[in-house]
Amino acid sequence: MSLIIIKSGILEALRGAISKEITNAKEFLAEIEKRFVKNNKAERSTLLQSLISMKYKSKGNIREYIMEMSHIVSKLKGLNLELSDDLLVHLVLISLPTQFNQFKVSYNCQKEKWSLNELISYCVQEEERLKQDRTEVAHLVSTFKDKGKKKMNEYEAASKGPAQKKQKEDK
Repeated sequence: MSLIIIKSGILEALRGAISKEITNAKEFLAEIEKRFVKNNKAERSTLLQSLISMKYKSKGNIREYIMEMSHIVSKLKGLNLELSDDLLVHLVLISLPTQFNQFKVSYNCQKEKWSLNELISYCVQEEERLKQDRTEVAHLVSTFKDKGKKKMNEYEAASKGPAQKKQKEDK
């Protein structure tokens, strides 16, 4: 019931905004369409801005991230702004964090260009390699845990000064 009331309220508002010279439904719909037309230039600018400012934050799935960028490019294509696959590959590479620097250098040293599918495949492999490296580093950090505590105890003892050390010795 409330949906009908809302619809009729919208129709009343539109009737008031549209000229009284409109006599049939076809003219009425054409007038409504004019009011809801999107501004393609503004939409292109917004999409380009989001595409250029995208940064992969090493969270989530890199495949989905690249597909999201590809989706924005396909939206731009629908707005008559076509970007080449080569440009998209470079935009993806630019948006990758510093952990991927070695990967980027590897691409730039090759003569051949990668397709988007090849880029996705190689990025997924690189992401897996980086995850394995991070796991190994985490294990290394945890193995030195006891030495850190010993050094901290020595540091605390040194910061207390000779008077407090003597009190401990007397006890």
